[in-house]
Amino acid sequence: MKIVLASNNAKKLKELDAILAPLGWELIPQDALGVSEADEPHVTFVENALAKARHAARATGLPALADDSGLCVDALGGAPGVQSARYAGEPKSDARNNEKLLAALGEGCQRAAHFVSVIVFVRHADDPQPLIAEGEWHGEILPAARGDNGFGYDPLFYVAEFDKTAAELDATTKNGISHRAQALQSLVARLKRN
Repeated sequence: MKIVLASNNAKKLKELDAILAPLGWELIPQDALGVSEADEPHVTFVENALAKARHAARATGLPALADDSGLCVDALGGAPGVQSARYAGEPKSDARNNEKLLAALGEGCQRAAHFVSVIVFVRHADDPQPLIAEGEWHGEILPAARGDNGFGYDPLFYVAEFDKTAAELDATTKNGISHRAQALQSLVARLKRN
């Protein structure tokens, strides 16, 4: 089944594609179909994911899958949250976002954090019953980056279970435990029931 992915993020496409491949789904990034990025004016992950999914489905006539995800840091009241990709402003920059996060936390601050992923699947743009799944991945923010894999805040996100950052995990391990993996597993289970 062909599904438009409401994202232009090549690394996110690769991660989602690896997890969904066993279902026989073909994910097509929206930019390959000439679809622009949707506005994300909302303050919650679920509202932004739903807006992106409906936008991609409306533009292509295909079922759509959208993910809105980000990092929530307890000591920062949940920031950067839905602004994770643009935390340090435009243009988007993982390096500048990580620098701003470390500066905001400062020294001796409580560093508990979690990644959130909300994935929305719509059969069509006006689907009255979109499937919504959520995942959380808990860890803490290190004072310095470690690792070269992944993207975003992965080099700062420490996973105690593995004594590694998300950027030090291999893709197979990360794809089995991440916030996005948890959300996708939940979504796949719901799709099978429906």
